[in-house]
Amino acid sequence: MNDRYSRQILFPPVGEKGQRALAESHVLIIGAGALGTASAEGLVRSGIGTLTIVDRDYVEYSNLQRQQLYTELDAKAHVPKAAAAKKRLEQINHEVTIHALIEDADARLLRPLFQKADIVVDATDNFETRMVMNDLSIETKTPWIYGACVSSQGMYMTILPDKTPCLSCVFTAMPVGGLTCDTAGIISPAVQMVSAYQQTEALKYLTGHEEQIEQKFVTFDLWQSSSFKMDISHTKQENCPSCGTNRMYPYLQEQRKKTAVLCGRDTIQIISKDLENFSFQHLKERLSLICEMEVNDFLIHIRYETYRLVFFKGGRVLIHGTNDVKAANSLLARLLGV
Repeated sequence: MNDRYSRQILFPPVGEKGQRALAESHVLIIGAGALGTASAEGLVRSGIGTLTIVDRDYVEYSNLQRQQLYTELDAKAHVPKAAAAKKRLEQINHEVTIHALIEDADARLLRPLFQKADIVVDATDNFETRMVMNDLSIETKTPWIYGACVSSQGMYMTILPDKTPCLSCVFTAMPVGGLTCDTAGIISPAVQMVSAYQQTEALKYLTGHEEQIEQKFVTFDLWQSSSFKMDISHTKQENCPSCGTNRMYPYLQEQRKKTAVLCGRDTIQIISKDLENFSFQHLKERLSLICEMEVNDFLIHIRYETYRLVFFKGGRVLIHGTNDVKAANSLLARLLGV
């Protein structure tokens, strides 16, 4: 261990003691896109003990510009991001135990994962999931590190349950709309900067230096060479429904959604109990009668009319080419009667 991590151990705040703490730590990363792959690689190289990574999507060519764990072969084969990340990360550091979940990150799935993790890194692309993460963080007393980037801009903040304002304190209502990577683009250095901050905050916490954690909301614009730290200590609210005195955890109360419009993607995700009743083999047989398909161990990819559909095990499908929920459900009904 001393040889592999020698340069990190030479850094006094880590040292031998901190390295041993890292080896015993468990980090949960929600999302295996740009931020998720950058943080996953950095933390795996640092020698954490266990990494769990959750992602619902698969690799596409447009990801390769900034999502550093993936290759052209992954994109060509439509490999799920979590699976491709796990394979690459195990090649980087075989000493780390890596769990990959190809799932939608809802409260039902995430609660036991939060209970097992020492810290959680946000690498998702939507505020609905972040608000669920925020409530679970408070409920389970698990710290998490919010991060986001678009264009040449980025931001992050660390939430320590019962010690700092939570995300619901800072954002009293869930933001609607706004720029996304699919509408405003993104440069890779913005990703690397946010991830560098997130990884550093995680290392501080895991090596026992909580007092060094940044207490402000940090934003920057690399293209404009500007940065700003906002004091958010005054935003902590006694009546916050997530972390206040009468906690209701509002984002854990809602039922699992059947349909969701993916942010800026012209894509609908449908989670269906009826689809779940199809075995993967049965689904392949049904769809093969309708159209040509590409199949791997994780998903079925088809083109039908003007749409692309990707079926995952467990009753989940992504329908590309529409952001109309009614049209997406109608298409699925025509194809499979569900």
